Amino acid sequence: MKLLRYGAAGAEKPGLLDSEGKIRDLSGVVGDIAGDTLLPDGLAKLRAIDQATLPLVEGDPRLGPCVAGTGKFICIGLNYSDHAAETGATVPPEPIIFMKATSAIVGPNDAIEIPRGSEKTDWEVELGVVIGKTAKYVSEDEAMDHVAGYCVINDVSERAFQIERHGQWTKGKSADTFGPTGPWLVTADEVEDPQKLAMWLEVNGHRYQNGSTATMVYGVRYLVSYLSQFMSLRPGDIISTGTPPGVGLGLKPPTFLKAGDVVTLGIEGLGTQRQVCVQG
Repeated sequence: MKLLRYGAAGAEKPGLLDSEGKIRDLSGVVGDIAGDTLLPDGLAKLRAIDQATLPLVEGDPRLGPCVAGTGKFICIGLNYSDHAAETGATVPPEPIIFMKATSAIVGPNDAIEIPRGSEKTDWEVELGVVIGKTAKYVSEDEAMDHVAGYCVINDVSERAFQIERHGQWTKGKSADTFGPTGPWLVTADEVEDPQKLAMWLEVNGHRYQNGSTATMVYGVRYLVSYLSQFMSLRPGDIISTGTPPGVGLGLKPPTFLKAGDVVTLGIEGLGTQRQVCVQG
C-alpha cells in the first residue's frame, strides 16, 4: 500500500493511493497514519479493505508528511562510502547517529525555508525507514519485522551551522522545513529489497545526486537492530539512512541553495518530492 496524509498543514487526513493513482480517504477507517495504524495488525486491516469502496478525494490536495506522531527522527551520517569521500571524511567503524528535530518535518512539496544567516543550506536525498512495531534489543534476523515501510526524505542541512559552529550536528539539521517526508509511506511488503533502490536529486533541473541504496555501508536490517540496542524504536519513528554523493558541500566549488531554487528528488518506487526554496 501507499499510505499518505493530505490537507492543510496541521489538519491532514489519512488516505491511500489506489491502483489508479487516485487518493482515497481513510478518515472513516483510521484516525491517522500513526500509532496503532502502523502495527502489523493495523496494516493488515487496511490491506483487507476494498479500495474502491473508499471515498475518492477530488482535486489535487496538498500532501502532508506521510506519517504522523513521529517521536524520534533519527539520522545516520556518512553511510555511503562515496559520499564520505567527497566530504573528506572516512567511513566510520560504527554508524554515526544524530537527531533531527521533529519540528523540521513537512510535506514532500512544501517550501524549504533558508534560515536567517544561512549561506550553506544543502540537500540530501535519503531513504526513510518508518518503524511499525516497537523494537528494543532486536537481532538483525528480527529487525525487518519492525519496519512498517519506507519513504523519501530530503535531509536538508545547513553546513556552517552543522560543521563550523562546533558541537553536534543537530543544529545544522533541524531548522523548520528541513525534513520533507513523503509523498507516501510505501508498506514494506511492496518493497522487495530496500537495498536495491535507485535514488536521485536535482536542483533547477540539474542532476546532482544519482545513486542507489545498494551502496549503503550499513543497511536497513543492521541499522534497525543497531539502534534498538541504544533506544526503543516506536511506531512512527523515522530513520533517515544517509545520502549518496552529489551534495552541495562536496562540489567544486561548493554549491548551496538560495531563495528561488527548485529541488526535485525521488527514490525508485517511493515517489518524488518538489520544493521551492524561500527566505526564512
